[in-house]
Amino acid sequence: MREAVIVSSARTPIGKAYRGLFNDTNGPSLGAIAIRAAVERAKVDPAEIDDVCMGSALSQGTTGYNIGRLSALAAGLPVTVSGMTMDRQCSSGLMAIATAAKQIMHDGMTVAVGAGLESISLVQNEHQNRYRAQDPNLIALHKHIYMPMLETAEVVAKRYNISRERQDEYGLQSQQRTAAAQRAGLFADEIVPVTANVRLVDKATGKEAIDIRTLSNDEGNRADTTAAGLAALKPVFEGGVITAGNSSQLSDGAAACVLMERKTAEQRGLQPLGLYRGIAVAGCEPDEMGIGPVFAIPKLLKQHGLKIDDIGVWELNEAFAVQV
Repeated sequence: MREAVIVSSARTPIGKAYRGLFNDTNGPSLGAIAIRAAVERAKVDPAEIDDVCMGSALSQGTTGYNIGRLSALAAGLPVTVSGMTMDRQCSSGLMAIATAAKQIMHDGMTVAVGAGLESISLVQNEHQNRYRAQDPNLIALHKHIYMPMLETAEVVAKRYNISRERQDEYGLQSQQRTAAAQRAGLFADEIVPVTANVRLVDKATGKEAIDIRTLSNDEGNRADTTAAGLAALKPVFEGGVITAGNSSQLSDGAAACVLMERKTAEQRGLQPLGLYRGIAVAGCEPDEMGIGPVFAIPKLLKQHGLKIDDIGVWELNEAFAVQV
């Protein structure tokens, strides 16, 4: 049986939405940064790439019009390299990697790119297309289908009795871990330093200006976070428990992996970063979106005859501390 391995990866720094490094960087250019770097690191001829699979949760505006194909071309890949875009919201990039892997395993491809990007700054704003964005017939069947993620986090906290204190404790730990990893240079090999135009707005006059900045670290994490500081933050909703301190920020950024058929990688002397084994998905009630992994993980373990204790490292989507 053919196997798919990850032979390289690269990502941009994570930029703060609206005020950060990528607030003036268009989607194709953003995706191109990660794709170009990943391809260079894999030492493959761009013409060898069979497909570019790109995940994006906001497929409109600058990240519309098949952003996978556009990013591939912006990265300098030849027009013979195809591209596709997929949306499974928070797991869109993960699905892109899984799809690229399965095309290698089952469809005869040799090299493929799995990637993801989001430009919150340029898409989730006053220009976002909200015309007829909700279907009344669907709402009649599933009342909470369009509930914002922030509200679902409050539902999870209440339904599963997860206190504000526990969430803040996890938020503090996350900040501390990130700060320690940055000090140790643990992200250095994966991040591509980026120079970009940043659009600045003078609050007093409303005038705009462009500042050229270079960034090699993620924006947003606060190394000086304290438990007292988190406890002092007001919840977003009156009487709620979700705050800016136990939630992730809105961000812009992109990441990409080059996947290759295992024997081909061995012949080229490439040391795999990882081996794709499988994926599982599961649905849950829309108003408790964050507990999706609780249902997906057992399915994946069962597929492979494994137990939770067999897995050495777990990585979970953590848009909100309450999810974890």
